[in-house]
Amino acid sequence: MTLTGEMLIGSTLIRGSEGSQRAFNPSTDSEIPEPSFGMGGATEVERAALLAVQAFDVYRSSSSTQRAAFLETIADNIMQIGDVLIERAHAETGLPLARLQGERGRTVGQLRLFAQVVRDGHYLRATIDPAQPQRQPTPRSDLRLLKMLLGPVAVFGASNFPLAFSVAGGDTASALAAGAPVIVKAHSAHLGTSELVGRAIQKAGQAHGLPEGVFSLLFGAGHTMGEALVAHPAIKAVGFTGSRQGGLALLKIANARHEPIPVYAEMSSINPVFLMPSALEHRAEAIGKAFADSLTMGAGQFCTNPGLVIAVESPGLDAFIASAAATLQSKAAQTMLTPGIHGAYCAGVENVESIEGVRKVAQGDAPNAQPNAAQAVLYATDAKRFLTTPQLESEMFGPASIVIRCTNLDEVIQVAERLEGQLTATLQLDAADYCDARRLLPVLERKAGRILANGFPTGVEVCHAMVHGGPFPSTSNAMYTSVGATAIDRFLRPVCYQDLPDALLPDALQQANLLGLRRMTDGAYV
Repeated sequence: MTLTGEMLIGSTLIRGSEGSQRAFNPSTDSEIPEPSFGMGGATEVERAALLAVQAFDVYRSSSSTQRAAFLETIADNIMQIGDVLIERAHAETGLPLARLQGERGRTVGQLRLFAQVVRDGHYLRATIDPAQPQRQPTPRSDLRLLKMLLGPVAVFGASNFPLAFSVAGGDTASALAAGAPVIVKAHSAHLGTSELVGRAIQKAGQAHGLPEGVFSLLFGAGHTMGEALVAHPAIKAVGFTGSRQGGLALLKIANARHEPIPVYAEMSSINPVFLMPSALEHRAEAIGKAFADSLTMGAGQFCTNPGLVIAVESPGLDAFIASAAATLQSKAAQTMLTPGIHGAYCAGVENVESIEGVRKVAQGDAPNAQPNAAQAVLYATDAKRFLTTPQLESEMFGPASIVIRCTNLDEVIQVAERLEGQLTATLQLDAADYCDARRLLPVLERKAGRILANGFPTGVEVCHAMVHGGPFPSTSNAMYTSVGATAIDRFLRPVCYQDLPDALLPDALQQANLLGLRRMTDGAYV
């Protein structure tokens, strides 16, 4: 497939008129010559939004079978691109080929999961409370509830997942599954990858005869296009994965609109790991090695990277640090996604190193002349320093973490209470630690969206039970997840139909139940 650098606005290929940009290879620290990508602006946003509005009622009324088949065709089309997609993503991100192949598998897996979700129909939450005309002292009307679309959705591609959190990632897959047209703003770090995947979606829509406004892909430099997209009255929800600064900027725009809209932003998390005493006593070396492997996976560029370790002072903690240090020292420096991300990582590391009372205990191989390469690093300090130094809570987006030494369990809990909202919290524990863990768990339940035992948070399974969300600032809305089957709920709202004639009700609520849904009827599932 030949890249052209054109935006996909509905069924049309459009060259942006707001300047041009070439993709960048962080491994060579140089531009990729061909093609140049035309950048768009408010004019292109307006055109895509108009098409999305025109497509909305038609697409949301499409059958579950049609939408499921559409999602599966997108998955098939992505796989059919073959090695061209993997090689382009590798050139634009520096991520290893094996990692990208796995991410492609996750991307198509998400699409196929949401095809199952659509066919099942449970996400509609069809609920019927039949009329009770004889009820005393007052009769009850016939009441029926169904989840309904908010409207067209804007999705922002993420820098660190060029496939799974980008053009055809979880935000797009769940919105399309729900029946919402999607406008994607491609991330500037992987323009060619985005065009390849965008064409796979566009081709699938055409194959299924869907309105052209069901999907558009836009390129835009700077913040102008993103701001115009969120501010446009046609957009009714936003999916975003990125920095806290970026997420808060979009929230501000969305809340300042005449009609405020929800922004589902995944932003900042340091994902604390709590090492319990018995686990350290018996497994410190193994835990230290596994931690270092998790910390350096993908150059630490995961939103679930374990950026903080908390434990009570003990010989076991010393053994953990020694094991983690030995493992880190053997880790080669890895290319980061962009020069900007690399620069921010270096600045974060320098900030931590400047804080009195923080000690560097290990670091990986130096990058030498390798451009944009991150050197892994592990620091240690005590709980008192952490509790009085807010800078130590800042996310270092990369392979860096801080060990917090506590004097007792009460201090561990005090540190946990101090933490901001997190995507994850991890417990390394044995059976002898259960009593202490029961004291800590209520705090973690308030702080995190996912609590793990005896694992590490890198790696987010795509399934029905997964929660990839959490209290602010890890996300802008802790009620929802951006990964897993229930991600579809972000783009739906409940509508109640009272005493409507059966013929006017949505198919999912009609008495005959021709869709064969499992519905709650008069308080019981039928």
